[in-house]
Amino acid sequence: MSSPAIHGDALTKRFNSFLAVNDISISVHEGEFFGFLGPNGAGKTTTIRLLTGILPPDSGSVKIAGINLASHPLIAKMLMGVIPEHSTIYGDLTPVQNLNLVGKFYRMGARERDERIQELIPRLGLSEHRDRQVGVFSKGMKQRISIGCAILHRPKVLFLDEPTEGLDVQSRRLIVDIMRELQAEGTTIFLTTHNIEEASTLCQRVAIINRGSLVAVERPEVLKQTFETSKSVQVSFSRDVPAGFLENEDVSRITETGDKFVLYTANPDAVVKEVVHRADREGLTITSLQISGPSLEEVFVHLTGGN
Repeated sequence: MSSPAIHGDALTKRFNSFLAVNDISISVHEGEFFGFLGPNGAGKTTTIRLLTGILPPDSGSVKIAGINLASHPLIAKMLMGVIPEHSTIYGDLTPVQNLNLVGKFYRMGARERDERIQELIPRLGLSEHRDRQVGVFSKGMKQRISIGCAILHRPKVLFLDEPTEGLDVQSRRLIVDIMRELQAEGTTIFLTTHNIEEASTLCQRVAIINRGSLVAVERPEVLKQTFETSKSVQVSFSRDVPAGFLENEDVSRITETGDKFVLYTANPDAVVKEVVHRADREGLTITSLQISGPSLEEVFVHLTGGN
């Protein structure tokens, strides 16, 4: 059996009296798309810094593809690509110059660098901007270059810390597409994100961290199914309905989202039948009706206490 692509064992990190990471053990399979979620201040970025060797743990160890990060840091880091929370590209260089510099850091030969850069520039949507200084670029354009720098050397493991945060729709879609392509090619991806739906869509497993400790590590759909009471019925009508019209003993909570009512229930079948009955009685036209399972967001809120 091959070693995990990423293995952190009993990682702990304190900053003075503050316990940022509390005895975390985490393993990510080779080729897996792994999500890492948690509220602000939960320890996500500190954990990534421990796993990538930016910070040394107070205790515990990290292995990348079976290589101990503490005893063989250069070998382990050559296997990684890292997109940090804040961009580290050089604003006074062009995209090509940034990529070329990173290629030298990874000891890529001149021909190999040039061929890879020529492949990545159009893939990143940067063909028209390849010779402009990146300091004038938008956040989304800079993030594309950060991605290019991280994957230039074809890493076995890619760490991404909030890669789509605050980006325009076009840049976000391009980055998500690139992440999917890389995972399909066999790259192991460790994604930290606030976008819970993004994690639910992309990741094969997710870990949830809260106050420095792991509270769950599981496949998104398995996590969702552990919270059956979070099922809901979404309904909208052709006109406004009276206050309290949808309340009944099988509905635990009602919220409004746009023109829809969301009725949370453990018994969606009974709720749907009652909604249809009441709409018929009142002469209402139902314009949409949908039963939804629990979302990963609801699981996240439950496990983190809404923090």
